[in-house]
Amino acid sequence: MQNTLEQLFPRLRRFPDVEAANLQAWDATDRLLLDTAAELQAAGVIAPGATTAVVGDRYGALTLGLLALGGPGTQAGGVRVHEDLVTGERALRHNAELVGITEGFDQLPLDAALDGAGLVLLQLPKSLAELEEIADAVARHAAPGVVLLAGGRVKHMSLGMNAVLERYFGEVQPQLARQKSRILLARAPKTVAAVPPFPVTERNAELDLTVCARGAVFAGTGLDIGTRFLLGFLPEMPAVRHAVDLGCGTGILAAMYARSHPDARVTATDRSAAAVESARETARANGLDARLDVLQDDAMSTLPDAGAGLVLLNPPFHLGATVHAGAGLKLIEAAARVLAPGGELWTVFNSHLHYQPALERLVGPTRQVGRNAKFTVTASVRRP
Repeated sequence: MQNTLEQLFPRLRRFPDVEAANLQAWDATDRLLLDTAAELQAAGVIAPGATTAVVGDRYGALTLGLLALGGPGTQAGGVRVHEDLVTGERALRHNAELVGITEGFDQLPLDAALDGAGLVLLQLPKSLAELEEIADAVARHAAPGVVLLAGGRVKHMSLGMNAVLERYFGEVQPQLARQKSRILLARAPKTVAAVPPFPVTERNAELDLTVCARGAVFAGTGLDIGTRFLLGFLPEMPAVRHAVDLGCGTGILAAMYARSHPDARVTATDRSAAAVESARETARANGLDARLDVLQDDAMSTLPDAGAGLVLLNPPFHLGATVHAGAGLKLIEAAARVLAPGGELWTVFNSHLHYQPALERLVGPTRQVGRNAKFTVTASVRRP
């Protein structure tokens, strides 16, 4: 087993996600989850013929590792996979071609991936809200005898994760740590409420806007402080025919621009399926869905060149749990491609990231519009 994984893992890439020398497409948690699943199968804990679902497989290490090893579920109709990020979906397909394992898995929405599953392998998400949505879905849709193996890096795990799982499972057993990773084993799913806990909806009195959010969306139904600062400059933004909210989250920026510019067509786009679903519901809840398009995409890859007059951007500065400017730079490059000459990119970012030289280089002349103790807002004009 170890030899197989040692041959497989180094061949995997993060593409089309950001790649760098200090970023890899697998971690010790992937290996620990695969080893634990094999041990449980050998011990008879996992029912013979059980279907396996994989949730949160970032670049395909879990799915392709299972298939390479002939692990649990690979002979029972294949492995069902759910990835929230479109970059994860594409990375799995790319890596499958790369290593020659192109069959044996299906990429599905969360509920469909979990339907009747006897084993679930989960890379623990960062937020407790996302974990709760997943735990509810496992308890709601998986087989009654399901075994959930939820793994993560110890430094990113908390007792709150145990508490979330204990709300949905009768047994939650932390396993011994290995190579700074640990697994929480959960089984005996409890009866769930008739209505799932997500999406949640909240009226934001400050904005007079109804915000809808799935569990995986950053800030939930709240207004994060960077977006709040950028919204303060909404009256100064140009009126255009087509505006894009890039990395839209719940769609607050898109909705506010659409409401204040009734003649504009607005596209809200994000690589996260949860964000796209949230933005779509936010638009519908505020009567803006006729003018606001929602698109799951990787850095606007399917939008035409020079087709937008305005792009609004609150870029991330993390890749997973790693602080890295690469994600923001990728989005800035994408904005430069999609903006028409003379179009504008309005960006809000943590001031310590010093994005302004990159904005000047990649987009065009950039001016500082505002700055507070934490954030900077800039407007960059696309050069011809």
